[in-house]
Amino acid sequence: MIDNSALWSSLPVPAILLDPEDRIADANPAAELFLNASVKAVRGHPVWDRVMVDAPMQEAFDRSRETSTPLFVNDVDVGTGERAPLHCNLQISPMQGQPGFMILLISPRELAGRVTHSQSVKSAAKSAIGMAEMLAHEIKNPLAGITGAAQLLSMGLSPEDMELTDLIVEESRRIVKLLEQVEQFGNLSPPDRREVNIHDVLDRARRSALLGFGAHMKIIEDYDPSLPMAWGDPDQLLQVVLNLVKNASEAADKNGGTIRLRSYYEHSFRMRRSDGMGQSLPLQVEVIDDGPGLPADIAGDIFDPFVSGRENGTGLGLALVSKIMSDHDGWISVDSVPGRTVFRMSLPRAPRDVPPPRKSNNSQSSRE
Repeated sequence: MIDNSALWSSLPVPAILLDPEDRIADANPAAELFLNASVKAVRGHPVWDRVMVDAPMQEAFDRSRETSTPLFVNDVDVGTGERAPLHCNLQISPMQGQPGFMILLISPRELAGRVTHSQSVKSAAKSAIGMAEMLAHEIKNPLAGITGAAQLLSMGLSPEDMELTDLIVEESRRIVKLLEQVEQFGNLSPPDRREVNIHDVLDRARRSALLGFGAHMKIIEDYDPSLPMAWGDPDQLLQVVLNLVKNASEAADKNGGTIRLRSYYEHSFRMRRSDGMGQSLPLQVEVIDDGPGLPADIAGDIFDPFVSGRENGTGLGLALVSKIMSDHDGWISVDSVPGRTVFRMSLPRAPRDVPPPRKSNNSQSSRE
C-alpha cells in the first residue's frame, strides 16, 4: 500500500490542492520552492494571488470543477509576484472523493528550445564576427588613408569647408570604433572560473556607473546576504552587469530613474544543457529599471547580434551579455513592460570542494 503523503511529497513538479473557494489547502515541497514560501505561509490564501497566470483562467477553471473534467493549459507565463514569470504548462484536475477540491500541477517547460535558440544565436554571431574580422584589415587601411587625406586637406581650407573634412574624419573614426567593438566581441577569451562573491561584482558595477554613465540614476542594492558563492569569471561577470546597467541608464530620460540590483536564491531553477544533462542555476541576479521598456518589435530578438533599440546603437552589448552567460553555462532572460524592465541572470553556485576564497572587505548587506 502506497503512503499518500509520501506520494504527494515525491511529486517532482509543483502541486497545489485547492478548496472549493479556490484557496490553497495544501502544497507539496516542489510547490513550496516554486512559490518561495512554506505551505503554512500560503495555506488559506486565494490561489490566484500566489500563482499569477498570463491567460484568462477563471471561466475554464470553473467549468472544469462543475463538469469534473481535467483542464490542460499549455504555454503560459506563470509568476509569483516576486520573480520573473516562467513559461509553464498547467494541469488541473478535480480531486476524487472531495467535491469542489481541485489539484493544480505546474510544469515549468524545459528551456531546451530556448537553449537551441541561444546556440543558433552564438553560431550566427560567430559567422558575423568571422566576416567582420576578415574585412577589418581591408576596411581599416583605406579608412586610415581617408582620415589622413582629410586632415591634410583641412590645412588649406576655409572654416566652412573644414566642416566637411571634419565630418569625414569623425565618421571614419566611428566606423573604426565599431569594427573594434566587433573584434572585441569575437575575441573574448573563455571564462577563468573561480569562486565569485556576486555582491562584490554588483558593487563594483554600481560604483563605476555612478561615477560615469549612470551618474543621473539612483541605484538601489537589494541583496540576499546569505547567497553562496557563484562559479564564474569575475571580470566577465562585471562586464555583463555593466552592460545591463548602462542600457538601463541610457534608456532613462534626462531626469534619470531608478535601477534596482537584486539577488536571491531559487532552488528549483534548472536548465537542460545541449548534452541532455541538467544544470542547476540557483543564483539569481536581477537588474530592474523603471524606464520605458523594450520596443515591442525587437523584444524577442534583443540578445541577437546587431539588434538595438537605440538609433545609434551597435546591437553588440546584449549579444556580448548573452555570449558570456552562455560560456558560463548560465542563463539570461528579460521581462519588459513600460515602467519595469527586468534582466535576470541565472548562475551556478561554486562547487563545494573548492578551497575557501580570500577574505573580502566588501559587505553584502542591503543598502541604498
